[in-house]
Amino acid sequence: MSNRVEAVILLLACSREGFACNPSLHRTQTCAEIGLLLQRLTARAFLTEEGWGADRAGGDLDAALAGVPSLRVRYTPETFPGPGPAPGPAVTDPDKVTYLAFTSGTTGVPKCVMHSDNTLLANGRELVRDWGHGPETVLYSLSPLSHHIAWVGVAQWLAAGCLFVADDPPAGMSRLDFIVATGATYVLGVPTHAMDIQAEQARRGIARLGQVKVFYMAGAPIPPIVAQTFLDQGIAPQNIYGMTENSSHQYTHPGDDERTVTTTCGRGGGAYEVRIFDPADEDRELAPGEIGQIGGRGAALMLGYFDNQTATEGSFNREGWFLSGDLGALDERGNLRIEGRLKDLIIRGGHNIYPAHIEALALRHPVVERVACYPVADERLGERVCIAVLGPVEPDDLLAHLARVGLSKFDMPEYFLPVDTFPLTPSGKILKRVLVDETRRGALSPIPIRYRAPAGAVP
Repeated sequence: MSNRVEAVILLLACSREGFACNPSLHRTQTCAEIGLLLQRLTARAFLTEEGWGADRAGGDLDAALAGVPSLRVRYTPETFPGPGPAPGPAVTDPDKVTYLAFTSGTTGVPKCVMHSDNTLLANGRELVRDWGHGPETVLYSLSPLSHHIAWVGVAQWLAAGCLFVADDPPAGMSRLDFIVATGATYVLGVPTHAMDIQAEQARRGIARLGQVKVFYMAGAPIPPIVAQTFLDQGIAPQNIYGMTENSSHQYTHPGDDERTVTTTCGRGGGAYEVRIFDPADEDRELAPGEIGQIGGRGAALMLGYFDNQTATEGSFNREGWFLSGDLGALDERGNLRIEGRLKDLIIRGGHNIYPAHIEALALRHPVVERVACYPVADERLGERVCIAVLGPVEPDDLLAHLARVGLSKFDMPEYFLPVDTFPLTPSGKILKRVLVDETRRGALSPIPIRYRAPAGAVP
């Protein structure tokens, strides 16, 4: 479902009735992938619209849904139930499972996060309190309603009693113009959104972004020039760190100095407590300034992973701290600085891409002997995928193969590196960090590539 009010109504109705709602089926997923995720959820109802999904124009959604034996009803915006009397009293337990969202580890196999009303609202209440939002706030989410950032926005909307604006500008209107037209004062997105908005401002000579006072950015580091451009307009950049599992728990505060805003994710709020642990000994806490794995606990933390007790138990250390898989350090004031990821994950403009998935598909090509996908830094998107290949395959042939075997067009590699050998560990594993470092310093020169659908093919 795109950024339509029906998605928000559905989650609120499910919360009232005691049902669990999962709004995280993305437009980047194929029909087959959506069908598999619905099977895992044993979904009873499904809300969608025409054209939703990476291959919806040519994919067979009906066949995918036919493979979901639990499914009882399929809604579209046209058939979505209208207002009516409540069927009975509301379920009043605020700790019930209300919200489900697919996330993933480094393998790309999705895990499904479970949140309650309380765990979602805990973070929203803290953000609203610390940033002084209220009924006069106009909150605009550039992130889609299939992404957890938007639901952090929904939680703040509920806590503040403000106006929530989804990213659905009228045809022909740009996001920048829609931000101005709606009177948005608080905008949520990722740094790529901010860079695109600022580029349009510069191109059109627009000195001030409407009535915006705060611009929330999560999902990737904020380039200092982006933060400074907002500061020069009198807009406070809100530097955010979090996960679907614990929402936007770490954030900068009003009044933080420029260095804190541009180099850290702040000290967060009272709904989540952060500690740093030794990656080699997850039970040993590190001192301020030391880099280690980010751990946390508190009211904003998920209830666990749906139908995956093993993953739930494996995500905590012996003292009950949730281990993020990300590396960071705390300064003497409690501000968190992100240093990297333990996870093998590439984030392109806020979209998670899983190297292991691409690699598994590439290895199905008859002449690909070995393959490794790794991130190449990109000023606008943060990262792009480079595919390094051992074997006599041409880039266009490889991209066509990946499309044939089901890789979403949104996950396609954008750089190609032919290699004669890979750097290996003593046990034979590819050292991707060496590839990343050598690409960064220019010792390796990947070739830019782009997937293009065959002429006449359904887009």
